[in-house]
Parts: sequence; structure tokens; C-alpha cells
Amino acid sequence: MTMMSGAQMLVRTLEDLGVDRLFGYPGGAVLDIYDALLESTKIKHILGRHEQGVAHAADGYARATGKVGVCLVTSGPGATNTVTSIATAYMDSIPMVVLTGQVGIPLIGSDAFQEVDTVGITRPIVKHSYLCQCALDIPKYIRQAFYLASSGRPGPVVVDIPKDCVRPSLRFEYPEQDGPVKMRSYNPTKSGHKGQVKRAAKLIASALHPVMLVGGGAQLAGATDEVRAIAHRFNLPVTATLMGLGVYPSTDKQFLGMLGMHGTYEANLAMDKADLVFAVGCRFDDRVTNNLSKFCPAAKIVHIDIDPASISKTVPADIPIVGDAKIVLNQFIEAFDEFSLTENTEAMSAWWDQIAKWRHLDCLNYRKDENLIQPQEIIEAVYKATNGKAIVVTDVGQHQMFTALYYKFDEPRHFLTSGGLGTMGYGFPAAVGAKVGEPDKEVVLFTGDGSFQMNIQELSTCLEFGIPVKIFILDNHTLGMVRQWQRMFYKGHISSTNLNSNPDFVALAKAYGHEGMRIEKPSELEAGVKKALSMKDKLVIVDIVCNTDAKVLPMQQMGGSMSDMFLNED
Repeated sequence: MTMMSGAQMLVRTLEDLGVDRLFGYPGGAVLDIYDALLESTKIKHILGRHEQGVAHAADGYARATGKVGVCLVTSGPGATNTVTSIATAYMDSIPMVVLTGQVGIPLIGSDAFQEVDTVGITRPIVKHSYLCQCALDIPKYIRQAFYLASSGRPGPVVVDIPKDCVRPSLRFEYPEQDGPVKMRSYNPTKSGHKGQVKRAAKLIASALHPVMLVGGGAQLAGATDEVRAIAHRFNLPVTATLMGLGVYPSTDKQFLGMLGMHGTYEANLAMDKADLVFAVGCRFDDRVTNNLSKFCPAAKIVHIDIDPASISKTVPADIPIVGDAKIVLNQFIEAFDEFSLTENTEAMSAWWDQIAKWRHLDCLNYRKDENLIQPQEIIEAVYKATNGKAIVVTDVGQHQMFTALYYKFDEPRHFLTSGGLGTMGYGFPAAVGAKVGEPDKEVVLFTGDGSFQMNIQELSTCLEFGIPVKIFILDNHTLGMVRQWQRMFYKGHISSTNLNSNPDFVALAKAYGHEGMRIEKPSELEAGVKKALSMKDKLVIVDIVCNTDAKVLPMQQMGGSMSDMFLNED
């Protein structure tokens, strides 16, 4: 018989679940938990410098490793500071468990010091939430939280733990558990309907202008091999959402690039003219579809998703298939074999001839200036220097879109970005979490001079724990994407987007104990990037002064079809 306090049960349960990294920030309501953590030899605690950063780090850890990210914060402001991070993970379906402290049960509802209704505040942005009522709830709820976070459509789960549930003076027998968690009310569908799969398989084989659309669900399901096998079998053009980049190799000749608002001309045109869209794990959000009434007018839609609520939510599916992308795609491969289905060579040859004409336009071509660094050049220089092998993290804005377009991702879980919520300040702490989870891989952050200052305090975390991420600031002294919209759609009125009082980022790097560099000329770019990446054991901030007026192009015209696009400055 093992007698434990609630705090000890919490630590033991995390250990049993395989947690070896815990991101956190202590406070009064969780002091007993932190005391129990000292007894653990399996869990390394990473002390962040702000709860938002702590939770973003857990998110980045989850995206890079495929494991559940875990963070621990105190009650009140500790919990509310995680709200943006939880919403970020929720929108992108990231498996994360957020452990929050709470005032003692007798004080709940009395407006006690550092009391908030954490469950109520976070309810719209979590997959589920728990409020523990006693110490024995802790191991049960944490196990369920991990199961919920990582199964079905993944997402964040909150476990709110009152202080009296972890009191060291109250001890109970630890409830050992063998076997997987089972919840009668929660049983996500994994395998697709066999009849629907067979119907869709025949439709794919007979299509004249098919396109395969890969989303974040394929990434989360680990469906890389299946996506590639099916695309090659039928010689399918492949495009991806922002969250789906890397599932299909960007350097492959069948990849058309990202689609949507800032997608490539060939990807958007192929979607617009398709007679079949084979969508795997995407939710057809507004940044993909543009005007729904004009979206893919001639296409039949085959839609695979683990979440039945995502199917036909915005775009009606002709053949809906609920299930795990990896499992369902293997069912497709079985159906292809059963019916001996292969490429329609004649039709696909004609389709690729048409796509080649769109590609010939070279929509990602841009003008260079020998005296001014273009943002695209920065992404290309880092891509070249890393051989496309780095885990790349971005904040949100122009640099995010430039990265999606100009860094070629050939492997899954190598592009980490806030897609659904579009959270500035996400990138740096997420890069910290990614490096903690994948210490042997190069982790590169592309950020802006606006975004970077939102969670800059995590430079202290990196110094304390030796986390050598490489930070490339696309420093254009403005909020670039907002400025682009002001120039294009608000008669050029620049309102509150200039950043005229930035710090000296090089001096700031050194003040935090790191390395800093500044690059101002195109001729310095290649050598500067190589130098930064050569400092393997150091965090390096590279402040790169770039064109303030650069625009992310192509860009869809608001309210238009997939093919209505601004292609260049002219």
C-alpha cells in the first residue's frame, strides 16, 4: 500500500504517463505541488518567465514531438495568463494538459485572493475541463485529461486543482491503474465507413482534374506515408493548408504549394478548376476558401476528418468520411487494391499540362535590391543554410506567410505556427518548447520586431536551461501585415503600425547573456546566417533590417473565388 498526498499523486501520475518535461511557474496555490516535484527524478521542470510563455512552450513541445505538452500554473492571474495559449492550442487541435491551481474548496465563490472561475473562463476554448473535489480525483482526472487531449480531434484540457486537494497532511492510497483509459461517454470514431471509402476510391480514380488537399489533421494523425503513397499512385496534384505543410514534401514535383489567401497561383487555380477535391484533415476555414459561394464550383468534395462537426460545417461534402486520417487512408489503399485502381494516365497528363502553364507564371518571383534586404531573401538564406532540415517556428504576420511560401518543408512536425488564432508572441516560447522536446534538432525562429517583444522575457528561460534556439528577426520597424492592409485597402493611411522605438536587439541579447548580430545589407546576409547557425550551443538573435514596404504576394482578392488574386505589385 502506497500512501500519498494529492500533490504526490499528481507527480506520480505524470510520471506514470511518461511525462519527463513540465513547463511551469509557481505560486501560492501550487506550492505543495512544487514541493512534491522536488522528489521526482523523472520530471524536469522548465521554469518560464510568464504563464503565457509557459503554456506556449508546452504547445510547441507537443507540436514538435507528437506527445502531450504539460504545463503547471497557479490560481487567479496564473490561470488567466494561459488563456491565449489555451485558445491557440484549441484552434490548432494541439494535445495539451494545463494544470492550474485553485483556492481551497471552502473558499470557492467567495472572491478569495487569487480566485477566478478557471473552468468557466476556459470552457469555450478547451476540449474538456475538470475541477477536482478531493485528492483522489487528481490521478483519475489527469489520466482522463491525457486521453482526451491526445485522442479523437486533439486539444487542450484543463485540470483545476484546489489547494486543499494537495495538502501534504492528508494522505490516501494511490489508485494504481492498468490498461488504457475508458470513458463510456467518449469513444471517437477511428475507422471510416467502408462503403463511403469505396465510393470515394472509385471517384478519385475516375476524376479528370483531381486535387489532394492536406490539412493539419493529416499532420496530427501521422498520415505522412499514406498521403504520399496515394498521391504517387494516382499522380495527384497536392496542396496544403498552413497547418498541413510538411506532410507532403514541398520539394516534390507534385506539390503545388500552400493554397488560400496567400497561396500560390497554381494551387489556387487548380482548386478553382478541380472536378474533385480529396480533403484530408482540414476544416475549410475562411483563409482557405475565400468566398464560399464561389469555392470550387465544379468539384465533388471527399472530406476525411476525425471530427464529425468539421465535415460539411462550411463546405458541403459529397462523400463525408469520419475517422482518423491515417487509418482511413489505409482503408483507401485497400480499396484501391481491391478494385485494381490506378492513375488515369491520359487525363492526368492533360491536367498536369494545364498546371504547368499556371506554374510558368512563377508567382513567387520577387524583385531584389542590392541596397535593401527583402524578407523573402531572409527565408531563402536560412533554408539554404539549414538544408531545409530545421524545425521552423514562426510568430504571426508577414514573416509567417513568407516562411510558409519560401521555406520548403519536406518532413512533418517541422513547421510550428499559430494558424487558427493567429497569436503574436507565440513563436519564441513555442520554439523553446520545441527545442526542449527535440534537443538534437536545429530549431529556428522567424519573428518580427513586433511579435518578438510580446514574450521576449523567455530569453531568461533559455539562459537558465541552455536552450540554444536561433532567432531571426525580420526587422521592418512596423507591424508589417497590418501595414500591408492599410496600404492596399485603406487608401495608404498608416495608423498606429510604425514601431519607432524598438530596442537595440543585439544589446538586448547580450544583456540576457546571449549572442547578438545585426545585418543591414544583402551582401552580409548569407555569411551572417551561417555564422549564427554555427554557434551550436548558444542562443543567437540575428536582427535583420529589411524592406518596410514589402508585401506578401500573391494575395486573394476579398470576396472573390480561389482564382481572384493579386499576383504582384503591378
